Amino acid sequence: MRLRAGLAPDQYHAFTARLAASGYQTTTMRVVAGCILALGLPALLAGVAPHTPPWPGFRLVYGFVAVMCIALAVPWLRYRWPTRSESAAVVILGTLALAGGCLATIDPMAGMVTASAFTFILGFTALFHNSPLLVFAASVAGLTVLWLTARIAADDVATAIALMTPVVLLCVVATFACRTIATVGAPAEPVTAVDPVTGLLTQQAFYDRTATLIGARHREDDRYFVLAVVGIDNLAAIQSLHGTRGTNAGQVAAGQALRETVRRETVVGHAHEWEFLIAETFTVPSPEPLVERVLSAVAATPQGITASIGVVSTALRPLADQPPGDVLDKVVALATAAMLEARRAGGNQARYVTDVEFTDPC
Repeated sequence: MRLRAGLAPDQYHAFTARLAASGYQTTTMRVVAGCILALGLPALLAGVAPHTPPWPGFRLVYGFVAVMCIALAVPWLRYRWPTRSESAAVVILGTLALAGGCLATIDPMAGMVTASAFTFILGFTALFHNSPLLVFAASVAGLTVLWLTARIAADDVATAIALMTPVVLLCVVATFACRTIATVGAPAEPVTAVDPVTGLLTQQAFYDRTATLIGARHREDDRYFVLAVVGIDNLAAIQSLHGTRGTNAGQVAAGQALRETVRRETVVGHAHEWEFLIAETFTVPSPEPLVERVLSAVAATPQGITASIGVVSTALRPLADQPPGDVLDKVVALATAAMLEARRAGGNQARYVTDVEFTDPC
């Protein structure tokens, strides 16, 4: 049977953005770092154990594996999420280090128990990375388990099978479960349409989704189109005080506030470092309740940021004969000008533009 879960594409940026947007990025990084450090503990103990037979180089092998685990945990102990290349390097080197530690063990049964740690590597790779890297990790794990099984079977076949079965089952179940999550949980938009910091739509993806929203003219209940440009007032001050780390935290907090405030059908995008976009259709011409909720939600974030909002509200029916791209360009320009006006007035407030004319100059 062919498993579609195995065909899932690389979800690294998509899951990274979703973790950041949900506020779990730092926790996940620390958990991954802790798991990597824990994987180096058996090698460290085996290398310093006095009863271990001193065959040539065994202490160097275990010492190298322990040091390798410490080095591989470093990218996950920093404040920023590792890049995809860094994560892939950790997977490759971690897989080889774990295989080396399992194969170098004096007791193959101890090596088989240690090989159960491949479950963590395979699960992480299946969840975040693409199929070639998963095949590499699974191949190394499979060869390692087979070699240890052969060593144990040389003395006791039944024991070899009994030890191998749960290790293989753990690896298979973890890989399949995480790959299924990666497939089912993949966003509808392509990876390039998701902002890696906030998890919101990029500006181009926002334009595409909003053009579709405008084109859905069969919905007679929604008679007004509303677009808001949300500008963070004090993000520059946060950057000067806290650097890139503070800027990213402010963007994530603002994006999460918007996500929790608007309706599920609302299109929300991240245009620039300090600028967000919201598009929605309403049955009433005034979007003031939504705007007030957005202002309150942004001001309530732990980072202490505030927002200036420019809002354009216009009837949806006259847009039927206009190109969606031209409509968006004009509406965004008007909303941006209104947002800048609100910022010059002191920030943490909104300015509204209504009754926009969309007539052909010719």
